[in-house]
Amino acid sequence: MHGKAITAIATGLAILSLSAVKASACTNVIVTKGASADGSIIVSYAADSHQLFGELYFAPAADWKSGSMRKIYDWDSGRYLGEIPQVAHTYKRVGNMNEHQLIIAETTFGGRSELIDPDGGIDYGSLIYVALERCRTAREAIQLIADLANEYGYYSSGESLTIADKNEVWVMEIIGKGHIRKNGRNINKGIVWVARRIPDGYICAHANQARITTFPLHDKENCLYSKDVISFARKKGYFDGDDADFSFADAYCPLDFGALRGCEARVWSAFNLLSNGWFSYENASGRIETRDAYSFLDYAMGENPSNRVPFCIQPAKKLTVKDIADVMRDHYEGTPMDMTADIGAGGNALPYRWRPMNFEYDGKTYVNERAIATQQTGFWFVGQSRGAFPDVIGGIIWFGTDDAATSYLTPIYTNTNKVPACFREGNGDMLTYSDDSSFWINNRVSNACYKMYNLMAAFVRKEIDSFEKDQLQKVHETDNAALDLYKAAAEKASEKAKKKGVEYNPKEDTGKTFASVKRLLTKYSVETAQNQFEAWRELEKTLLIKFLDGNVKAQYEDGSFVHNEYNRHIPDDIDHIGYTEMWKEAVATSHGDIIEVKE
Repeated sequence: MHGKAITAIATGLAILSLSAVKASACTNVIVTKGASADGSIIVSYAADSHQLFGELYFAPAADWKSGSMRKIYDWDSGRYLGEIPQVAHTYKRVGNMNEHQLIIAETTFGGRSELIDPDGGIDYGSLIYVALERCRTAREAIQLIADLANEYGYYSSGESLTIADKNEVWVMEIIGKGHIRKNGRNINKGIVWVARRIPDGYICAHANQARITTFPLHDKENCLYSKDVISFARKKGYFDGDDADFSFADAYCPLDFGALRGCEARVWSAFNLLSNGWFSYENASGRIETRDAYSFLDYAMGENPSNRVPFCIQPAKKLTVKDIADVMRDHYEGTPMDMTADIGAGGNALPYRWRPMNFEYDGKTYVNERAIATQQTGFWFVGQSRGAFPDVIGGIIWFGTDDAATSYLTPIYTNTNKVPACFREGNGDMLTYSDDSSFWINNRVSNACYKMYNLMAAFVRKEIDSFEKDQLQKVHETDNAALDLYKAAAEKASEKAKKKGVEYNPKEDTGKTFASVKRLLTKYSVETAQNQFEAWRELEKTLLIKFLDGNVKAQYEDGSFVHNEYNRHIPDDIDHIGYTEMWKEAVATSHGDIIEVKE
């Protein structure tokens, strides 16, 4: 998201794209029903931007009078783009999910800059949230997004959208047609697009680079596309082969070094982690092929564009929400791109490099890696669409703010009546500090960790793991309690319907029948988030005390600090950890003649 720094992508940017483009970028990891441990569809999303404030967007279900209009503002800049007619009823949406368990996430791939329409009437962010307000299924959302962009004109650059419902999940890739005015109107208004359904039992990912290459032209069950997606590319000179050989990604977002190293490398890393290093996928012949993940490493490192990472693969095991959350915390650890393994990590193995994303030295240009976890995350989530539950219970968005590696996810049921105050829209912004904002306390914790990362982040991670694992059990308990209320309410409503001689279908009941269920889910969601927010405020104080001035104070099992035998206010058992061996070697090599201790 918020990849609007990405809108300037054009063919041939090569290494420059790492600094000019990929500084603002996002990641999606996608799990189908057959690949998840509980049969849910799981979608993760990190909304990464140096300008995005982390908050949980919320809109209740609503009925609208005939003639009502919905205003459209560009999600990234806030620019007013116009308005579109409102529909009679809009669904509740919580973040990037709605009350019917529809999930929509995205990453910006930019693509060819000449295809941007500066007069477009609707942007990618508005397309997402309007679709969540109006659609129940992924296929409905795909069609609505295409229809709206074509009718009003598409303001943004190229986007990869993840669109999931209770049964299936799709990747839809869209890009505008540019701006050619004739007789006072843009004759290229609208988008070209393609959408592919991820086969059940597989996982997929995208990270700011178009990933749909060739696609089946006659399989509407698994692939949808605009009628001019190929002909428009021919017209523009992007493609001149046979239709069967047409590749959306190659035509509209050609690979360069930056796209590989700054984007596709994140897909490779997610696949590597979730497959235990072996990619099993369907090859061009339709057969399952298995290859060592490292056989694709030259692609991820920007050295071999022809050795593409597969569109989707089979995971090594059935995956949980926790598995996906932890993948979102990756910094390429244990790979050649490990951000803790060079002197740029400093003396405490910091896996971040401040922008720009490349630097020049002695006539050469070098890369600062862009991993999945990044310091500039505004918000992130792992959404679950759980078809085994009724809609009023099934949808959960595990939501967090700031850097995923040092922030927690807290479960929010998508039929909550309100969002926690710490996530509330307007509770602070990027230029306004708020003591009550999750975004700001998570930034305080993460920025504290950056000074002694190998020690402090590990300390914080234990707290995160404890909380998230505990909430997995608490969600199970809450599900059961909510189901009891649901069944009782449905039975009561059914009895009333029988007396009236009508048939009752709880799945079609949008009234107040399940108010008690929503109250329970709201109470759990809000209280859990607020309690953890308070715990994080206390954690920041603990970090300050424990790691003050580079010292590391010991703690008893109950969390209190070890003190000396004479005064409980004076610490004892203080460690001075020092620096990594890599750092010592670098300093000794570069400055040893000055600082060496002489006999």
